[in-house]
Amino acid sequence: RQPLKGVLERAEQLGVLPMAGREFEWFNFQETPDSWAAKQGVGPTPLTPGMFGYSLLRMNAHRGFFNALMDEMAAFKVPIEGLHTETGPGVYEAAIAFSEALEQADRAILFKTGAKEIGQRFGIMPSFMAKWSQAYPGCSGHIHQSLSDGSKGGNNNLFYDAKSPRRMSKLFESYLAGQVACMMDFAPLIWPTINSYKRLVDGFWAPVKPTWGLDNRTASFRVIAGSPKATRLETRCPGADVNPYLAMAAVIAAGLHGVEKGLKLTAPPITGTNQGAEGIPRAPRTLIETTRVFKESAIARDWLGDTFVDHFAATREWE
Repeated sequence: RQPLKGVLERAEQLGVLPMAGREFEWFNFQETPDSWAAKQGVGPTPLTPGMFGYSLLRMNAHRGFFNALMDEMAAFKVPIEGLHTETGPGVYEAAIAFSEALEQADRAILFKTGAKEIGQRFGIMPSFMAKWSQAYPGCSGHIHQSLSDGSKGGNNNLFYDAKSPRRMSKLFESYLAGQVACMMDFAPLIWPTINSYKRLVDGFWAPVKPTWGLDNRTASFRVIAGSPKATRLETRCPGADVNPYLAMAAVIAAGLHGVEKGLKLTAPPITGTNQGAEGIPRAPRTLIETTRVFKESAIARDWLGDTFVDHFAATREWE
């Protein structure tokens, strides 16, 4: 939480207030600690069979769990904007209503912990692993972001420009350029475990290159530009296994680096399914590779400090 607060203090010095929303996909299994131990950690039984995204019937089959997630999360000031099944056996997706970035990270950590506690009451074992099985898609932890001028409620969206053909302000372009240019400097914060890299499979929905696109879900950085209220950036790199505070610190630091340096978008947006990304280098495939980049990054040290970078890099090397 402290590294994120440090990044947000620097944002305040720039005269901007980061706003954010979070999405989590996760698998749910019909297991208890005892049944899972009896299986020796192999072959968990999914909550529902099949690959049914947005299924009303499968949600209805476990309405007690769904209702508890909606009602009890709200009691802890974690408002869930959307909750539905996602593609994969027993997969749900939740979208947490947007707020200031620190509060959003607080909501995210409460959500992940709360889902596990509530699930146990119903004989359900939620898992936020990035990819538990090679046979199924991985689980994402997308982060939506915009910058406000600090007005009450964060309603004055500095990313929107009605005069721009793309409805993107110059500030938005620099923020996006920062993430495109240096997201890999912070990679262990968005892909923190060995399992994280099993989600990064070429040709799947999880992006593997630092690309951007206009409302394109195959890009790492999806620009959603329309109304003044809705214009934002969706960073699609993180998996569900992130530490919400550190992942939030990483994406905002990368974006604000672009703002500080006045970076420009040099590559055009990709189109279709990664068309235009052919010459862009792929992300590293292992935690040790990204940890080396992070440890040697002057940008990461500038935004997070030497003490944190050295310590966190050591934890990833141990991992």
